[in-house]
Amino acid sequence: MSSLLSGKIVVITGASSGIGKGVALRVAQLGGSVVIGARRAGLLETIAVECESEEALAFPIGMDVSNRDDVERVAQETIATFGRIDVWINNAGVAAIGRFEETPLDDHVKVVSTDLLGTIYGSFFAMQQFRRQSFGTLINVASIVGKLPVPYYASYTAAKFGIVGLSGALRQELVQNGDQGIHVCTVLPSATNTPFFEHASNYTGHEATPLPPICDPATVVDVIVDLISHPQDEVIVGIGGKLADLAHHVFPGLVEDSIGRQLQRAQIDLARASEMTRGAVMNPVSEGIDVTATGGTPANAKKNG
Repeated sequence: MSSLLSGKIVVITGASSGIGKGVALRVAQLGGSVVIGARRAGLLETIAVECESEEALAFPIGMDVSNRDDVERVAQETIATFGRIDVWINNAGVAAIGRFEETPLDDHVKVVSTDLLGTIYGSFFAMQQFRRQSFGTLINVASIVGKLPVPYYASYTAAKFGIVGLSGALRQELVQNGDQGIHVCTVLPSATNTPFFEHASNYTGHEATPLPPICDPATVVDVIVDLISHPQDEVIVGIGGKLADLAHHVFPGLVEDSIGRQLQRAQIDLARASEMTRGAVMNPVSEGIDVTATGGTPANAKKNG
């Protein structure tokens, strides 16, 4: 076991699969202690055993980040156990895919409650503790769609724009108050090969089909783990996202039109027909438990019923 993160206390939400699970395992391999939270408490127990096989401390806590009491409880139990929080990673997220007005309003509300409010709750309780101890790193996982709006992901796009704005505002507060020991990082992955698309609700009538190139989840995990030791304000992950963001600064209208046409073609015009599904937006599902997507790629992943 490497000792690169020895002694670090790292809280990770959305840790039952995908990026969150990958980060938990990597932190454990590097000697850090992890507090892992998600709705699927049973899966967290298994992941904790994997982390402990690396001789790391792992504390699984069942939680729904859209419930502020759950998030506060995780913060309190972490502080009671370890006396501090070194890193808090707001990673939990869900999406609803479909035309805005044809997607149930409850799904939109749950997406915003999970992705944005969950991040606000986590950031609030983490920052309170960071201010008390005068140090800490907050890592908020947004998305490239937090910079570039896309069709058929309206509430998800809104939530991720909110996370980018929240993180920027917090950084400004830290600068103005001279809190040099506290860092706020924003990670903006491009579409990534995780169970995310399996867990999304989908009302398009077609298989969930992200735009390529698809990121390897290991790349996103590497970025997040590196931020623990080397904080940066914002990091876009994936060459597609980096190029699109750069072009968007110069030709915003053209880039948004191009992305819209590409997603229309990929998600609606050419995607295979599929039954509509509520996925894991409202309630957790048993499928999609690994770091990578079932079947190898998001476009071919089994959809949850």
